Amino acid sequence: MRTFTTLEGNSQRLDGGAMFGNAPKALWSRWVETDEHNRIALSCRALLVQENDRNILIETGIGAFFSPQMKERYGVVEDHHVLLDNLAEIGLSHADIDVVVLTHLHFDHAGGLLSPWQADQPPQLLFPKATFITGQRHWARARRPHPRDRASFIPELLGLLEASGRLELIQDGDGSATLGPDWRFRFSDGHTPGLMLPEFDMPDGPVVFPGDLIPGAPWVHLPITMGYDRFPEILIGEKEALLNDMVATNGRLVFTHDAQMAVAHIERDGESGRFRVRDTSGNLQYASN
Repeated sequence: MRTFTTLEGNSQRLDGGAMFGNAPKALWSRWVETDEHNRIALSCRALLVQENDRNILIETGIGAFFSPQMKERYGVVEDHHVLLDNLAEIGLSHADIDVVVLTHLHFDHAGGLLSPWQADQPPQLLFPKATFITGQRHWARARRPHPRDRASFIPELLGLLEASGRLELIQDGDGSATLGPDWRFRFSDGHTPGLMLPEFDMPDGPVVFPGDLIPGAPWVHLPITMGYDRFPEILIGEKEALLNDMVATNGRLVFTHDAQMAVAHIERDGESGRFRVRDTSGNLQYASN
């Protein structure tokens, strides 16, 4: 049996204009609310997949590794490590996780791998038994980032992952020796080179964790991209291909940054051709028989 459970990590508030790229506020303000600083609420959601007596965690959110100054700069809301608390609520600790799959290594997706900030203490790598899986090309990007996205990576984390001896890097088109043939990966370059999208099957259709290719329901609309995306035109083509596949296979997407919606099917309007979500849900647990 395979079960998947969506889990909240630490949340953020980031500038709405940055999150919606070249879309004007008159458009995107219909979909989300802003605070007095023009920031919108964002989740940093993870996905727990339980199968064959193992616990597989897709992403870890931003975590609590930032110093108070950096926490304020990046709009991190909570002081404690929320993902660890939510794992504990379902009877697990980080030591119970067997595999961590990382779509990419930006701090709001991988920072939860690190212990909470303590003054004058270096961060520690959590998840002591886990194999850490990410894409080979993205790992190379993280090791030698472009000035445009250097601040998105955590240099200390890369060293800790490499030193763990439990890092598995996936080449484009390959599967994972750790996860086995039931898991597939799509690769994307529009947000960051080598973004890796894990996919697995459930009885009623596949489930894809698209990471920052489609961070939430508003970004299902093809023209909507983020200011953080490296190559928006490439991203739109990649997004369209994924969404077409989701429509054809009755697939579901798990949104990492949508503060209201965790999971949704995708449909395409027959007249306008516009993609939209359906059968949406907040955080949930779903089991196959």
